[in-house]
Amino acid sequence: MNKPLKYAVFGAGSWATAIVKMLCENLDEVGWYMRSVYTKEHLLREYHNPNYLSSVEFHIDQLKLSNDINEMAEYADVLIFVIPSAFIHAELQKMTADISNKIIVSAVKGIIPETGLLVGEHFHENYKTPYEDIAVIAGPCHSEEVALERLSYLTISCSDAKKAQTIADALSSDYIKTKISDDIIGVEYAVMLKNIYAIAAGIAHGLGYGDNFQSVLMSNSIREMKRFIKKMHKMKRNINNSAYLGDLLVTGYSVFSRNRMFGNMIGKGYTVKSAQMEMSMVAEGYYATKSAHLLNEKNKSKTKLPIINAVYDILYEGKDPKKTFKKLTDKLD
Repeated sequence: MNKPLKYAVFGAGSWATAIVKMLCENLDEVGWYMRSVYTKEHLLREYHNPNYLSSVEFHIDQLKLSNDINEMAEYADVLIFVIPSAFIHAELQKMTADISNKIIVSAVKGIIPETGLLVGEHFHENYKTPYEDIAVIAGPCHSEEVALERLSYLTISCSDAKKAQTIADALSSDYIKTKISDDIIGVEYAVMLKNIYAIAAGIAHGLGYGDNFQSVLMSNSIREMKRFIKKMHKMKRNINNSAYLGDLLVTGYSVFSRNRMFGNMIGKGYTVKSAQMEMSMVAEGYYATKSAHLLNEKNKSKTKLPIINAVYDILYEGKDPKKTFKKLTDKLD
């Protein structure tokens, strides 16, 4: 940890672009892997991502761009994965580079569907990465506000406090405040779950429920999140901290929230497929809903999850949103 660490970001969506911007505030060079040759060539020519956060201009001499995942894995010491959970397994299958001595950072907001594992768990089991070399980036932080350089907050979770602080320092700036945590599993579950609750908030809005109900929905959501995380990983944590409650609130209420937008469309009568086609970005909560439901089904003593179950019934069982939410309202307090 004495020599300066090299960082690389894997993914080219809005959150990946925001993380590259944050790193460029502090580092002379940042690696950036993206599948699209077009995106890479556009960045080299026009200095911005053509698809996401196009207002953010980069100094190209700060970026080491590549369409080769192995080249970037070999280049960096800290590998930050920001590939949507539905696609990360396929991307990782391309990787043959030895990453056993790398620090793995997950900024993925979901479980890997093919394995049912958190990103950190997946690297630990499949790449033998020690847990002390795995970290998670959590909000509350929307990429659009990073682009605007509005004051935002991040939580970096890692069992090794020194590594967490090193990563936090690389991301900190005048407009990014950071803190560290040792609850890597709990924070990664929270990052996944908040997207499901944001879909629920969007469905409620689309159905015409007002602010009074939304406040009850969010209050019940944080308690449901607490029950879920406690069942999966029991340790002392304050669920009211920013990484849990704060991230839930911004994802549930913000106009920038793609998961809320997706839910709003479902509430207004869009089918799942038509809502997905309408959106230019991935709503991670759609995939997270199925993963959370399956994880709870596998538990011998199932956790009470009325909100997640309602969203699952609407998205995967084709249940009517209006009738499903009417039943849900009787289960909330």
